[in-house]
Amino acid sequence: MFLRVLFPFSNTLKNRQRLLLSVVWFSLSFHVFVLVSSKPLAVACGSSGGKDEDGRNWEPDQKFLKTSGSTTQLQADYQDPSLLTIIPYMNARIFTSPATYRFPIKSKEQYLVRFHFYPSAYPNFNISNSFFSVTAGGLTLMNNFSAEITCKALTQAYLVREYSLAPSDSEFLNVTFTPSTKYTNSFAFVNGIELISMPNLFGETTVVGYDSSDLDVSSENFQTMFRLNVGGQFIPPSNDSGGLLRSWYNDDPYIFGSANGIHTEANKHVRINYEQLSRSSAPEDVYRTAREMGLDCDLNLKFNLTWLFQVDANFTYIVRLHFCEFKYDMANQRVFNIYINNQSAQSDPTPADIFAWTGGMGIPTYRDYAISVNDGTGDEMIRIQMSPSTESKPQYYDSLLNGIEIFKLNDENKNLAGSNPQPSSMLLEAGNEPPKSFEPKSNHSFVIAGAAGGVAAAFVVVALAFLAYRERKRGGFDSHTSSWLPLGNSHATKSNSSNASALVQGLSRRFSISEIRQATRNFDDSNVIGVGGFGKVYKGVIEGGTKVAVKRSNPSSEQGINEFETEVGMLSKLRHKHLVSLIGFCEDGGEMCLVYDYMALGTFREHLYNNKKPHLSWKQRLEICIGAARGLHYLHTGAKYTIIHRDVKTTNILLDEKWVAKVSDFGLSKTGPGMSQGHISTMVKGSFGYLDPEYFRRQQLTEKSDVYSFGVVLFEALCARPVLNPSLPKEQVSLADWALLCHKNGTLEDISDPHLKGKIDQACLQKFTDTAVKCLSDQGIERPNMGDVLWNLEFALQLQESSDTAGGSIERDTPASRDSDERSQRQGNSSQGSDIELNEELNNQDDIFSQLFHPQGR
Repeated sequence: MFLRVLFPFSNTLKNRQRLLLSVVWFSLSFHVFVLVSSKPLAVACGSSGGKDEDGRNWEPDQKFLKTSGSTTQLQADYQDPSLLTIIPYMNARIFTSPATYRFPIKSKEQYLVRFHFYPSAYPNFNISNSFFSVTAGGLTLMNNFSAEITCKALTQAYLVREYSLAPSDSEFLNVTFTPSTKYTNSFAFVNGIELISMPNLFGETTVVGYDSSDLDVSSENFQTMFRLNVGGQFIPPSNDSGGLLRSWYNDDPYIFGSANGIHTEANKHVRINYEQLSRSSAPEDVYRTAREMGLDCDLNLKFNLTWLFQVDANFTYIVRLHFCEFKYDMANQRVFNIYINNQSAQSDPTPADIFAWTGGMGIPTYRDYAISVNDGTGDEMIRIQMSPSTESKPQYYDSLLNGIEIFKLNDENKNLAGSNPQPSSMLLEAGNEPPKSFEPKSNHSFVIAGAAGGVAAAFVVVALAFLAYRERKRGGFDSHTSSWLPLGNSHATKSNSSNASALVQGLSRRFSISEIRQATRNFDDSNVIGVGGFGKVYKGVIEGGTKVAVKRSNPSSEQGINEFETEVGMLSKLRHKHLVSLIGFCEDGGEMCLVYDYMALGTFREHLYNNKKPHLSWKQRLEICIGAARGLHYLHTGAKYTIIHRDVKTTNILLDEKWVAKVSDFGLSKTGPGMSQGHISTMVKGSFGYLDPEYFRRQQLTEKSDVYSFGVVLFEALCARPVLNPSLPKEQVSLADWALLCHKNGTLEDISDPHLKGKIDQACLQKFTDTAVKCLSDQGIERPNMGDVLWNLEFALQLQESSDTAGGSIERDTPASRDSDERSQRQGNSSQGSDIELNEELNNQDDIFSQLFHPQGR
């Protein structure tokens, strides 16, 4: 039976008495040892310590080293763009022979220990030679470990390994680093170590696949593999509960399949009541957000919510699922089944009923399940699936999950070490490195999939290939700055500094103006590929033949230093498959330039209308909209703070040579660390035609402002006409207003792109247009979030693909087909009014934008 209360009452009382005696003893003796071991310890290895970007103090490591003769303190030669803090990563302690740290601890207490690794270039040491083992209190944490190989396979620049150590009788914890003897010139290194006393959060665990079998893991050791805030945003260590300083990552990269449910959040009036559950189990923000299946109960019965994780074989794992029912107030309203690796963890006749478990709304709980992972081909996976229970006949067929943690349990040899991952051939090729022989492994080889962490921009989208081809018929997983080992990277986005140089020191490459002039052939007009509010955009080539896009500031433009700093500050710290990657910047010779990856196929808009390019198919348009939605969804939920783009439009959706959509132009973006009231009060900026009328009226910016703009993009993709066309009759000038009116009158097909006539499945069109209409709701609270928009678009694509497989849509004789020639000619008018910035004037402005002030007419 699951142990809901972490300790029996008697044990809890004893713990309290012990704590009280410790405090009294400390107050009488002023013993330094108790003070040191009672607070979280952060050690900056190889440096004099200091405060990191979050204001946390890191102590120097020298006083904890038992031996120092075989160690060296070195500073990294390069700061990767994804490193948002110098401490502890830019300095390292190098070991050429076994060396031990000795940390004072309190006996009988459990400790959380974290290791920080940044496998960069260090003077006189080749990081490729670094293979080593780490032991702590007789427990093997890592064996023949290579931080470089692991980071490369995860496509991230740095790594955090976290372990939970069982209570011991010792008053010291010895952590030993031992260079491998299997390689010449091998060495060990570490950049930072954290040691935090923690309550014992482990107890009786249900063993999946064995009826009525429980496993007591209260005295075992664990490695943290994953920690996710399901349906919510990234939670930084500073916002964790219980003083454990854990990071909780967004779960989007681990969702498998296009049916990924919807994000939901507790009403602000719902109070989270921990009752007997320890607050250390998870912060309140985890229990206030969740992922559920959606409102369509019939649809919910046809799919599973599925999360997929890659792990080391031949270990037992504890899968901890966090729950909090904040929507329904009775038992048997939401009842669902849980399966782990296709085995029943909680299913009929005893399915999951959160309300029945807790006895009320807003009361969090969690359930632990133990699962063994073998080493057969394709077995190194943990698959979590949830689906509505049918036997219970609940009121709503739905599932809900708030958080996921996965812990690796030590084996019988007190070992937690797994093999180094094998980087894929694509990764090695992308890094322009010859194949390297790694350590021998068992008869299985795996690629740890991940997303952009910053080793190289070329690595961002390749690590998930084998999963995509093996598990899905279309598309891959969404690339993301978290990884399959999410403890290794941060989504943090800091506030801007006063100037670009200080802002991005070490975060992006700084180009000289001579390099920029050489790349663009002295800003030759023949290389101009676009013009925006910031200035001209040039195609260029930097060393090695890499094609880039160089955005040059126009001195007369109002988008000056502030937009320049915002763009650099945002994109230097963000890496995502569907965001344009910033390579570097130039602030030299009176010039301000931004250097990006080159997007070979240009903007989304130029493929929709007013061009001589082939017309995009409906499926292509859907896939581009889905890619842009993924990028925006990441901005809203995947970073430390909500990032609002503020200028979503088809010219800011760029396409690479493979038609992958990437959101660009962050000069107007705002980040929301202070959105305690749900909005940012700011001057109105954006592009007419896409501008959220609620934002315009109230000057209160929210992420729903981006949703409105994206709704306009959706109709632009469907109708293939400018969002503003003053040459049309008054009621048709604004695409948003015209589309809403046509939808209301049932004539939306009449204004759709005639080149799509008879090629769109009706169910797909219905889902797509319903989504776009909801995005254009006058009040932000009525609009869906980007996660819901993304889900609906992927579902629409699924409907279209099913229709295409079954033989395609049936052409209909409609007014749209009869009037197609007339509309084609009308839509061929110039789009000069489709991208008008707020600081420009427009004739008849009051008529065209009356809806901004008089929404009742809409």
